[in-house]
Amino acid sequence: MKRIILILLLLCMLCAGTASAYYLNLSCPDSVQAGQTLKCSIDSTLSAGTSFNLVFYQSMYTATELDRLPVTIQSNHATQYKLFYTRGLKGGQYKVEIQGIDESKLDSESFTSRLVKLIDRSDEITLTAPTTQNLADALQIAGSIAKKGNDGVEIEVRGQNVGTVYYPQYIPTTNDLRSGAGVFNRKVTVTRPDAYDVYFRDSNGLIGIETFTVVAPAPTQVPTTVSATVVKTTRQTLTTPPTPSPTLTKSPLEEIVVIGALGVTGFLIVRTPKKP
Repeated sequence: MKRIILILLLLCMLCAGTASAYYLNLSCPDSVQAGQTLKCSIDSTLSAGTSFNLVFYQSMYTATELDRLPVTIQSNHATQYKLFYTRGLKGGQYKVEIQGIDESKLDSESFTSRLVKLIDRSDEITLTAPTTQNLADALQIAGSIAKKGNDGVEIEVRGQNVGTVYYPQYIPTTNDLRSGAGVFNRKVTVTRPDAYDVYFRDSNGLIGIETFTVVAPAPTQVPTTVSATVVKTTRQTLTTPPTPSPTLTKSPLEEIVVIGALGVTGFLIVRTPKKP
């Protein structure tokens, strides 16, 4: 009888322990191509308001944290989705992990971490068009895709400020007989300077993203006309006044001599005797 009671107690304890365990499941794709968005989902029976972090690591020789997103369980316990951006990351092994939760409260079916392989195919693209172009000539997209031959390639063009200007569409590729690469050349008309991301895809998904910078044409410089300042010089004619004739000034001595001569002359006339 005691043995039966003991077994019942153990079963009750096990049931109580199972009932108190919470379910928390992190789900991510096993692999994703570099440049695509990594989308992970979270399902849980944790109490509403429970919060923790979802951390994205590069898991190579050492774990390097790349991003961290907060998660809070809602009262309806709806599936939550979190996004991590992989553009610019190298191919290799990555890890997404839940941090900040007591895992002893979770049941055995819970998963709090996932490994994700990032596939980088960007080295398959070779560009022959310049990545910086003038608006008047843009946008010229030319190059080749390794081992693509005549299979064609899908391109999409998105301006970072103007949005999508060329929706996903396959363009033809020409087989390069020497390398087997698929050579492409397509001009997409754009009307504004911007940084344009060109997405290259095939049946296996994203190959890579290349950015072209389109700049405004340099303004035409109008020659500057320098107005010559005309300085008018007024000539002044200098009139030299005539030199006045010198005024003859009589000397007092000359007047005395004249008077004296006149006096002598008169005296002689008086003294001269008249003839009979």
